[in-house]
Amino acid sequence: MMHTPFRRPPSTWLGLALAVAALLLVMPAVDAQRATRERTMFASAVDDKGEPVSGLGPEAFVVREDGVRREILRVSAATEPIDIAVMFDNSQASQDEVTFLREAVSAFVAKMSPGNRIALIALADRPTIVVDYTADTKQLTEAAGRIFPMPASGMTLLDALHESSQGLRKRESARAVFVPVITDGPEFTNRYSKDVSRSMAEAGVSLHLVGMGRFVHEEEHSIRERSFLLDEGPRATGGQRITLLAPMALTQAMQRLARELSSQYKVVYGRPESLVPPEKIEISSGRQGLTVRGIPARGEGRS
Repeated sequence: MMHTPFRRPPSTWLGLALAVAALLLVMPAVDAQRATRERTMFASAVDDKGEPVSGLGPEAFVVREDGVRREILRVSAATEPIDIAVMFDNSQASQDEVTFLREAVSAFVAKMSPGNRIALIALADRPTIVVDYTADTKQLTEAAGRIFPMPASGMTLLDALHESSQGLRKRESARAVFVPVITDGPEFTNRYSKDVSRSMAEAGVSLHLVGMGRFVHEEEHSIRERSFLLDEGPRATGGQRITLLAPMALTQAMQRLARELSSQYKVVYGRPESLVPPEKIEISSGRQGLTVRGIPARGEGRS
């Protein structure tokens, strides 16, 4: 028996050709989509008075990775809860400022605790967790009202920042902030500022440091390393240093910080696929009179 070879009708060949052409047109778009990953930064935007600026869009932000500008895909209000560790100096050096300290910390936690989780950490003698991360405003304000100086004690700021960074790695929050409120009294630590800054950066936490006093640089190890940290810590973590010469303005300064943290933006940008993650990620603004600072969402900084 003779077998007749199977032949596709002309209409079938035409359909296959059209399908292949359509596939070829789609593939570049799919490859381009796969070649870009979305990354997220949480950023503050404040005016020249330190007050948050609302209603900003993608054009207000500039993100650079290792100096290369990335495309801003979308901008929205940040709604993710923040883990906030408020660290306070209750060493003997805080005796003259403790009334202002209690008032300022109480007002800050009252403003920030709804919707966020706050921990209170004392710095005298050794880092001590007074209240672990919680959104319980009553518990936090009551604990803040019981802040008293510890006689014959010094501060342990660098130790607290390092240990709190290690503890934060076990938490899965998208945003995290350290807010130390300190005096320029004695510091006791054997740590180095660069190690502490690296611990905070690796934990994905921003350092917003509020200091009362002059903080004169000295060559004694602990004071020297604290001086270095006051400069490099906020800058390395997308935070800020707030320095007050007198404690009377403390509550006002911390309320301004609370407004800033409550008004952050979620900035999503595109990063090309690469086997080598960026070493440095920066966010800024090209607008005059607008200060932008921020940090990658936790877990995204080096991935």
